[in-house]
Amino acid sequence: MTRESSASPLIFGGDVQSPRAALPVLPPLALYIHIPWCVRKCPYCDFNSHTASPVLPEEEYVDALLADLDQDLHAVYGRELSSIFFGGGTPSLFSADSLGRLLRGVEQRIPFASDIEITLEANPGTFEQDKFVAYRKLGINRLSIGIQSFQQEKLEALGRIHNGDEAVRAAGMARQAGFDNFNLDLMHGLPNQSLDDALADLRTAIALKPTHLSWYQLTLEPNTVFWNQPPTLPEDDTLWDIQEAGQALLAEHGYAQYEVSAYALPGRPARHNLNYWSFGDFIGIGAGAHGKLSHPDGRIVRTWKTRLPKDYLNPAKSFQAGEKALTNEELPFEFLMNALRLTEGVESRLYPERTGLSLDSLAKGRREAEQSGLLQVEPSRLAATERGQLFLNDLLQTFLT
Repeated sequence: MTRESSASPLIFGGDVQSPRAALPVLPPLALYIHIPWCVRKCPYCDFNSHTASPVLPEEEYVDALLADLDQDLHAVYGRELSSIFFGGGTPSLFSADSLGRLLRGVEQRIPFASDIEITLEANPGTFEQDKFVAYRKLGINRLSIGIQSFQQEKLEALGRIHNGDEAVRAAGMARQAGFDNFNLDLMHGLPNQSLDDALADLRTAIALKPTHLSWYQLTLEPNTVFWNQPPTLPEDDTLWDIQEAGQALLAEHGYAQYEVSAYALPGRPARHNLNYWSFGDFIGIGAGAHGKLSHPDGRIVRTWKTRLPKDYLNPAKSFQAGEKALTNEELPFEFLMNALRLTEGVESRLYPERTGLSLDSLAKGRREAEQSGLLQVEPSRLAATERGQLFLNDLLQTFLT
């Protein structure tokens, strides 16, 4: 799985949903489809991914995904899908026939916007030219390619199954297959990585002319091999130098940062990402998928699905593992936890539109954050300052008091 789709909603306490204004307009609707199998589990990965067996249960899983979607259709309210994101795992392990049947089934249930963005995550070790030509013919119009590094030593440390040459070829094959819109997923702060190493990776990626780059620092997450057996990571000073030099290099080549770890050429930010960070709605189907759905009466509900593939495929078990209606007390933090990751933030009007709450509910935290230099003093926008982006957790804390 790539970092593009890695955001996991936080679930907060509070069981009583107090009254709130009806939402004047429901947010845009997206669909996230989780395919949980990988060729091999990477030692840094804390996503819901599982080592694939020699034969994947593609037909059964597509049947389950469509049945799962059927159970969420009550919350669609006549909306159309603005984007679809296949995440994982490694969705490109599935055949074009299986993904085609799935997309046809989805469109029979929910209409697609005329300009829908459909993204598929893929890893270089799973690239086959004919398969990706077939994906493009299905209407999949964007790829997110999990590169992480082009350097063999770093790829081996990360447990990746591809080499640098395969990573370069993957980008070329994507273009040959008809994809003029693709993301490269790249990490920095890798084991024993120097500033020169990190910039060499970035320069190689930029030379491949992707429309979008996800560039983020490796972190050690619980329940991973790296957490239990930590590698030697660069010192903080080196990490800071990498961050500053890398951002300058990306800007020099026209990649504008629009989110904490997302950079895009003009007009090419990921629509699915923008919907997520601006507190739009998304249905999540598949093992372990999360969703967030707004209802006309003002309820906003987080959902999460059964995590293990064997349980998700078991007819005796429910697809949905749980749900939680967000309370008025939680909504300010939930909204801002997403919106303030965007470098330009969001228009202030979006807060009442997407939460049903008045801007007055942010007044105390907003004053404190502005006085601390963490939030821009701009009535028409909710946006972090440069300092606020560096200390985003501190900024968010002002809205918890």
